[in-house]
Formats: sequence, structure tokens, C-alpha cells
Amino acid sequence: MKILDRYIVKQYLWTILFSLVAFTALFTVVDLMEKLDDFIDRDAPATLVAKYYLVFIPDILKLMTPVAALFGSLFTAGKMGNQMEITAIKAGGVSFYRFMVPIVAVSTLISAFSIYFGGYFVPDMNKHKLHIERVNLKKHLNVAGANLFFQDGDRRLVRVGYYNPNTGEAVRASVQEFADDDLTVMTVRHDLQRMRYDSASGEWIGVNGVWRKFDERGEEYRLFVNDTLRQLGFMPDELATKQQRVEEMTLDELSERIESRRRAGHDPTRLVIEYHARFAFAFTPIVVVLFGLPLSANRRKSGLALQFGINTLIAFLYLGMMQIIQAFGKNGSLDPLLTAWLVNIIFLVGAAVNLARVRN
Repeated sequence: MKILDRYIVKQYLWTILFSLVAFTALFTVVDLMEKLDDFIDRDAPATLVAKYYLVFIPDILKLMTPVAALFGSLFTAGKMGNQMEITAIKAGGVSFYRFMVPIVAVSTLISAFSIYFGGYFVPDMNKHKLHIERVNLKKHLNVAGANLFFQDGDRRLVRVGYYNPNTGEAVRASVQEFADDDLTVMTVRHDLQRMRYDSASGEWIGVNGVWRKFDERGEEYRLFVNDTLRQLGFMPDELATKQQRVEEMTLDELSERIESRRRAGHDPTRLVIEYHARFAFAFTPIVVVLFGLPLSANRRKSGLALQFGINTLIAFLYLGMMQIIQAFGKNGSLDPLLTAWLVNIIFLVGAAVNLARVRN
């Protein structure tokens, strides 16, 4: 690597780091102000708040990385342009395209790392974040009903309010069994405050519930403290998987959920869009740098202020278009793969136009 390349890379990386710290701090403060009432209402200790934002920061970093990359290229090229460094570089026989190489190379490495970071690390952190929201802040819970509703076997329905993977317990659960010859007739029902899995016996144990049996003689019921729920065919890991929200699924888990929905005859379009969008979003740093760098490199009398505004507009225009196009895709108006990549394609075309207009 030449001295010039090292100089450009150093300036670019320091600016990205500063931008990430600044944007993440601003985002965290704004989010804390919005959630402060929730933390106070739930008497959340300071350690819990700190833990919440510790596991939330990776998601913020994922969102802010394209913006930081754009601002990094803005200040690197803009500052060097205003200080006549780019002019000197061109006078030395180095073209603007050659000047871009180290910035684009670093952006490519950032994008490659973002596939793992956004596809695996962030979802794992989101699992802890959503666990805190469900357990401590009581969010994402359907208090009146169930968050999970699924069929277990040919004649059994299961409803679960929430499954806690840390304790291995399901709360506000109901198990309903129906007649073999008429699936509209309920024969047995368990309503449980809690349900835990006994690994020794391989059975689910109902805790503090009501057992009801319905037949031609009427209804028979009894209260119980602990009762074995025999012949349930699902495991704790399956409950944890069924309960997962999209943002806490890794790329592998998303792929498995897509295939599962297809086998079950359900439409997996939203999941397919999310799967491809993670790859597309990972390449955003390259796209926005290629689009914005030519605009920032030319020395203007207005200085960095106007360039700052232009690139801010570019960043939020990109993110806004992504949300709008994904909304159309989720409604079935666009192919899922095209939905995920369309914004990148549009901005790459714009980047090609901008690059063609650059004067070497």
C-alpha cells in the first residue's frame, strides 16, 4: 500500500469511527428519552437500563454504518478538496478514480463484515433486547390472548402467552383436545398459569391450572398445582423458535423459517424480502460511497456545509426509498429479490452517472 493510500484510509477510518460514535450516542439518547417512562413505570434498575442499551447498540451500529460510511467519504474527500490536496494529487498524475480506490476498498471490507454482523451478531443481541422488553417492560405481549397459537398433532391446539427460554417455562398456556370423529367438539382442556418441561421424564408439567373434560354427561373439572400433560409433541426449542420475531432471527434461522412456511403452504414473501434485504443493506456502504463521493470531491465555494447537507439528504433519501419499496414488495406488488435490491440498483445507476461526470 502506498503512502497516499495509507493516508486516505487513515482519514476515512477515523471519520467513520467518529461518525459511528456520534450517531450512536445521539440515537441512544433520543431512544432513552422515548423509553424513559417505560423504565420508570416498571421500576427498572439502572443496571437493567445499561444492559438493555448494551445489547441494543449493535442494532444501532448496523443502521448507522451506511450513514457513517457516507459521511466518512464526505469529510475525507471534501476536506482534502478544500485544502487543495486533491488538486495536488491530480497534478501528480493520480486520477480521481485512483484516489477513490482505497475508500471503495475499505467500504467493501465494511460491507463484507456487515453480512456477518447484521445477519448473525445483531439478531443474537436482539434476542436479549426483546427478552428484556417482554419480561421486564411487558412489551410485545398479547395480555388478553396468546402470542403463540399452533396445532400439535391431529386434534390438539396449543396457546401460549409467552415462553421464557431462560427459565424453560411457558406462561398463560392452554391445551385443547378435540374428538377424533368431530374436530369441532372439544373433549379436554387445560388452562395453566405456567407450563414447564421436565427433561427427566420428557413431559410437560402444568403448574397452577384447571383441567376440564367434556362429554355427554356434562363437564367435569378439577384444580391442580402440578399435573403431567401427556403426549404433547413439541419441545421447548420449538416454542422458542415459533416465538421469534424477524429481527431476532439469524440468516440461517430465516432460511429455515422460509422453508417451513413454504412446506406448510403459507406465503413467505415478507420473510424472503427480509432475507435478501439483509444482504442488500450490507452492501449499502459501497453504494452510497460510490454515489456520494464524486459529489463531495469537487471543491466548492460553499465548503463542507452544503456538502454535509447534500450527503445527509442522500443518506435519508436512500433509507426512505428502501422503506417505501419494501412496503410495496410486502404487499406482493414486486418480486421479493427485486424489492430487496431495487434501491441499490437505482443508486448504482446514479453512481455511474456521477462517476462519468467527474473530471480527472
